[in-house]
Amino acid sequence: MAETLVVIPTYNERENVAAIVARVRAATPDVHILVVDDNSPDGTGAIADGLAASDSSLFVLHRAGKNGLGMAYGEAFRWALARGYERIVEMDADGSHAPEQLPSLLRAADAGADVVLGSRWISGGGVENWPKYRELLSRGGSAYARLVLGLPQRDVTGGYRVFTASALSSIRLENVHSQGYGFQVDMLFHAQRAGLTIVEVPITFVEREFGVSKMTGGIVAEAMLRVTLWGIGALPGRVRGWFVR
Repeated sequence: MAETLVVIPTYNERENVAAIVARVRAATPDVHILVVDDNSPDGTGAIADGLAASDSSLFVLHRAGKNGLGMAYGEAFRWALARGYERIVEMDADGSHAPEQLPSLLRAADAGADVVLGSRWISGGGVENWPKYRELLSRGGSAYARLVLGLPQRDVTGGYRVFTASALSSIRLENVHSQGYGFQVDMLFHAQRAGLTIVEVPITFVEREFGVSKMTGGIVAEAMLRVTLWGIGALPGRVRGWFVR
Protein backbone atom coordinates (compact mmCIF):
# COMPACT_ATOMS: atom_id res chain seq x y z
CA MET A 1 0.00 0.00 0.00
CA ALA A 2 1.13 3.52 -0.69
CA GLU A 3 2.61 5.37 2.25
CA THR A 4 1.10 8.73 1.26
CA LEU A 5 -2.52 9.83 1.00
CA VAL A 6 -3.42 13.13 -0.67
CA VAL A 7 -6.68 14.50 0.76
CA ILE A 8 -8.66 16.81 -1.52
CA PRO A 9 -11.84 18.34 0.00
CA THR A 10 -14.44 19.43 -2.56
CA TYR A 11 -17.59 21.50 -2.67
CA ASN A 12 -18.86 22.55 -6.09
CA GLU A 13 -15.59 21.78 -7.86
CA ARG A 14 -16.92 19.93 -10.93
CA GLU A 15 -14.73 22.04 -13.23
CA ASN A 16 -11.57 21.26 -11.26
CA VAL A 17 -11.71 17.80 -9.68
CA ALA A 18 -10.68 15.71 -12.70
CA ALA A 19 -7.84 18.07 -13.58
CA ILE A 20 -6.39 18.16 -10.06
CA VAL A 21 -6.52 14.36 -9.77
CA ALA A 22 -4.71 14.01 -13.11
CA ARG A 23 -2.03 16.49 -12.04
CA VAL A 24 -1.46 14.69 -8.72
CA ARG A 25 -1.16 11.41 -10.62
CA ALA A 26 1.40 12.90 -13.02
CA ALA A 27 3.49 14.56 -10.29
CA THR A 28 3.38 11.74 -7.71
CA PRO A 29 2.27 8.49 -9.37
CA ASP A 30 2.61 6.32 -6.26
CA VAL A 31 0.35 8.24 -3.88
CA HIS A 32 -3.24 7.41 -3.06
CA ILE A 33 -5.90 10.11 -3.30
CA LEU A 34 -8.99 10.69 -1.17
CA VAL A 35 -11.62 13.12 -2.45
CA VAL A 36 -13.85 14.30 0.39
CA ASP A 37 -17.04 15.71 -1.07
CA ASP A 38 -19.55 17.65 1.00
CA ASN A 39 -22.59 16.63 -1.08
CA SER A 40 -21.81 19.20 -3.78
CA PRO A 41 -24.99 20.36 -5.55
CA ASP A 42 -23.07 20.61 -8.85
CA GLY A 43 -22.34 16.88 -8.99
CA THR A 44 -18.66 16.95 -8.01
CA GLY A 45 -19.12 13.78 -5.95
CA ALA A 46 -20.51 11.85 -8.91
CA ILE A 47 -17.57 12.95 -11.08
CA ALA A 48 -15.17 11.79 -8.38
CA ASP A 49 -16.98 8.43 -8.21
CA GLY A 50 -16.52 8.09 -11.96
CA LEU A 51 -12.80 8.75 -11.64
CA ALA A 52 -12.51 6.24 -8.79
CA ALA A 53 -14.22 3.55 -10.88
CA SER A 54 -11.17 3.44 -13.16
CA ASP A 55 -8.46 4.21 -10.56
CA SER A 56 -7.94 1.71 -7.74
CA SER A 57 -5.78 4.24 -5.84
CA LEU A 58 -8.51 6.92 -5.77
CA PHE A 59 -11.18 6.89 -3.08
CA VAL A 60 -14.21 9.10 -2.44
CA LEU A 61 -15.61 9.96 0.97
CA HIS A 62 -19.14 11.37 0.75
CA ARG A 63 -20.32 13.61 3.56
CA ALA A 64 -23.90 14.65 4.21
CA GLY A 65 -23.36 18.36 3.66
CA LYS A 66 -21.08 21.37 3.90
CA ASN A 67 -20.03 21.46 7.56
CA GLY A 68 -16.69 23.21 7.34
CA LEU A 69 -13.18 22.46 6.15
CA GLY A 70 -12.07 21.32 9.58
CA MET A 71 -14.78 18.65 9.78
CA ALA A 72 -13.89 17.39 6.29
CA TYR A 73 -10.20 17.13 7.08
CA GLY A 74 -10.81 15.65 10.51
CA GLU A 75 -12.90 12.85 9.01
CA ALA A 76 -10.30 12.29 6.29
CA PHE A 77 -7.44 12.16 8.80
CA ARG A 78 -9.23 9.53 10.85
CA TRP A 79 -9.96 7.57 7.65
CA ALA A 80 -6.26 7.69 6.74
CA LEU A 81 -4.97 6.73 10.17
CA ALA A 82 -7.35 3.77 10.34
CA ARG A 83 -5.87 2.48 7.07
CA GLY A 84 -2.24 2.85 8.05
CA TYR A 85 -1.06 5.71 5.85
CA GLU A 86 2.23 7.20 7.05
CA ARG A 87 1.92 10.66 5.45
CA ILE A 88 -1.25 12.65 4.85
CA VAL A 89 -1.33 15.66 2.51
CA GLU A 90 -3.77 18.56 2.54
CA MET A 91 -4.42 20.00 -0.92
CA ASP A 92 -7.09 22.30 -2.39
CA ALA A 93 -9.14 21.07 -5.33
CA ASP A 94 -9.02 24.29 -7.32
CA GLY A 95 -5.41 24.09 -8.54
CA SER A 96 -4.11 26.81 -6.25
CA HIS A 97 -1.82 24.23 -4.65
CA ALA A 98 0.32 22.99 -7.51
CA PRO A 99 0.71 19.18 -7.38
CA GLU A 100 3.98 19.67 -9.24
CA GLN A 101 5.39 21.15 -6.01
CA LEU A 102 4.28 18.20 -3.86
CA PRO A 103 7.53 16.20 -4.29
CA SER A 104 9.49 18.97 -2.55
CA LEU A 105 7.09 18.88 0.42
CA LEU A 106 7.35 15.09 0.62
CA ARG A 107 11.16 15.29 0.55
CA ALA A 108 11.03 17.52 3.62
CA ALA A 109 8.90 14.90 5.39
CA ASP A 110 11.37 12.21 4.33
CA ALA A 111 14.17 14.32 5.84
CA GLY A 112 12.56 14.18 9.27
CA ALA A 113 9.87 16.88 9.46
CA ASP A 114 6.70 15.96 11.34
CA VAL A 115 4.73 18.72 9.67
CA VAL A 116 5.58 20.39 6.35
CA LEU A 117 3.99 23.72 5.46
CA GLY A 118 3.80 24.87 1.87
CA SER A 119 4.73 28.48 2.51
CA ARG A 120 3.93 31.54 0.41
CA TRP A 121 5.74 33.95 2.70
CA ILE A 122 9.30 32.62 2.87
CA SER A 123 12.09 33.14 0.35
CA GLY A 124 11.19 31.42 -2.90
CA GLY A 125 7.45 31.41 -2.18
CA GLY A 126 4.76 33.73 -3.50
CA VAL A 127 1.33 34.13 -5.06
CA GLU A 128 0.09 34.60 -8.61
CA ASN A 129 -2.98 36.44 -9.89
CA TRP A 130 -4.00 37.75 -6.49
CA PRO A 131 -5.28 41.29 -6.02
CA LYS A 132 -3.13 43.28 -3.62
CA TYR A 133 -5.84 43.51 -0.97
CA ARG A 134 -6.06 39.73 -0.76
CA GLU A 135 -2.31 39.36 -0.36
CA LEU A 136 -2.35 42.00 2.39
CA LEU A 137 -5.25 40.19 4.09
CA SER A 138 -3.40 36.87 4.02
CA ARG A 139 -0.08 38.31 5.15
CA GLY A 140 -1.84 40.28 7.88
CA GLY A 141 -3.75 37.23 9.10
CA SER A 142 -0.55 35.21 9.35
CA ALA A 143 1.29 38.04 11.11
CA TYR A 144 -1.52 38.52 13.63
CA ALA A 145 -1.76 34.80 14.42
CA ARG A 146 2.02 34.53 14.77
CA LEU A 147 2.09 37.43 17.20
CA VAL A 148 -0.88 36.36 19.31
CA LEU A 149 0.01 32.66 19.47
CA GLY A 150 3.80 32.95 19.53
CA LEU A 151 4.25 30.93 16.33
CA PRO A 152 7.62 31.25 14.55
CA GLN A 153 6.42 30.07 11.13
CA ARG A 154 5.86 32.66 8.41
CA ASP A 155 2.77 31.20 6.71
CA VAL A 156 0.40 29.96 9.38
CA THR A 157 -2.87 30.08 7.42
CA GLY A 158 -1.89 28.15 4.28
CA GLY A 159 -3.60 24.88 3.47
CA TYR A 160 -0.94 22.98 1.49
CA ARG A 161 0.59 20.71 4.13
CA VAL A 162 2.00 17.28 4.90
CA PHE A 163 1.47 15.58 8.27
CA THR A 164 3.04 12.34 9.37
CA ALA A 165 0.69 9.86 11.00
CA SER A 166 2.60 10.20 14.27
CA ALA A 167 2.19 14.00 14.10
CA LEU A 168 -1.59 13.69 13.77
CA SER A 169 -1.62 11.32 16.74
CA SER A 170 0.44 13.79 18.80
CA ILE A 171 -1.82 16.71 17.87
CA ARG A 172 -4.87 14.76 19.12
CA LEU A 173 -7.56 15.63 16.60
CA GLU A 174 -10.29 15.54 19.23
CA ASN A 175 -8.79 18.75 20.66
CA VAL A 176 -8.98 20.65 17.35
CA HIS A 177 -12.40 22.25 17.23
CA SER A 178 -12.16 24.82 14.42
CA GLN A 179 -14.20 24.09 11.33
CA GLY A 180 -13.52 26.97 8.94
CA TYR A 181 -10.61 29.19 7.96
CA GLY A 182 -9.14 28.99 11.46
CA PHE A 183 -8.64 25.23 11.19
CA GLN A 184 -5.18 25.58 9.64
CA VAL A 185 -4.01 27.91 12.40
CA ASP A 186 -5.54 25.63 15.02
CA MET A 187 -3.69 22.58 13.66
CA LEU A 188 -0.38 24.43 13.55
CA PHE A 189 -0.86 25.80 17.08
CA HIS A 190 -1.44 22.29 18.41
CA ALA A 191 1.55 20.95 16.44
CA GLN A 192 3.80 23.66 17.87
CA ARG A 193 2.60 23.00 21.43
CA ALA A 194 3.20 19.27 20.93
CA GLY A 195 6.86 20.00 20.18
CA LEU A 196 6.75 18.64 16.64
CA THR A 197 9.36 19.41 14.00
CA ILE A 198 7.73 21.88 11.60
CA VAL A 199 9.40 22.85 8.32
CA GLU A 200 8.34 25.42 5.74
CA VAL A 201 8.93 24.76 2.04
CA PRO A 202 8.38 27.55 -0.50
CA ILE A 203 5.40 27.25 -2.84
CA THR A 204 3.74 29.50 -5.38
CA PHE A 205 0.01 29.80 -4.71
CA VAL A 206 -1.96 30.34 -7.93
CA GLU A 207 -5.45 31.81 -7.91
CA ARG A 208 -8.14 29.43 -9.16
CA GLU A 209 -9.21 29.61 -12.83
CA PHE A 210 -12.65 28.02 -12.44
CA GLY A 211 -15.32 28.16 -9.78
CA VAL A 212 -15.79 30.53 -6.89
CA SER A 213 -13.57 30.98 -3.85
CA LYS A 214 -15.17 29.92 -0.55
CA MET A 215 -13.34 32.70 1.34
CA THR A 216 -15.34 35.64 2.71
CA GLY A 217 -14.59 38.52 5.04
CA GLY A 218 -16.89 37.01 7.65
CA ILE A 219 -14.96 33.74 7.64
CA VAL A 220 -11.68 35.59 8.15
CA ALA A 221 -13.14 37.72 10.95
CA GLU A 222 -14.43 34.62 12.75
CA ALA A 223 -11.00 33.01 12.46
CA MET A 224 -9.23 36.05 13.87
CA LEU A 225 -11.64 36.10 16.82
CA ARG A 226 -10.83 32.47 17.54
CA VAL A 227 -7.09 33.20 17.29
CA THR A 228 -7.50 36.02 19.80
CA LEU A 229 -9.32 33.74 22.26
CA TRP A 230 -6.66 31.01 21.86
CA GLY A 231 -3.96 33.59 22.47
CA ILE A 232 -5.61 34.81 25.64
CA GLY A 233 -5.98 31.23 26.86
CA ALA A 234 -2.32 30.45 26.15
CA LEU A 235 -0.96 33.67 27.64
CA PRO A 236 -0.38 32.43 31.22
CA GLY A 237 1.76 29.55 29.95
CA ARG A 238 3.76 31.83 27.67
CA VAL A 239 4.37 34.28 30.49
CA ARG A 240 5.62 31.48 32.74
CA GLY A 241 7.93 30.40 29.95
CA TRP A 242 9.44 33.87 29.71
CA PHE A 243 10.30 33.85 33.41
CA VAL A 244 11.71 30.30 33.31
CA ARG A 245 14.16 31.39 30.60
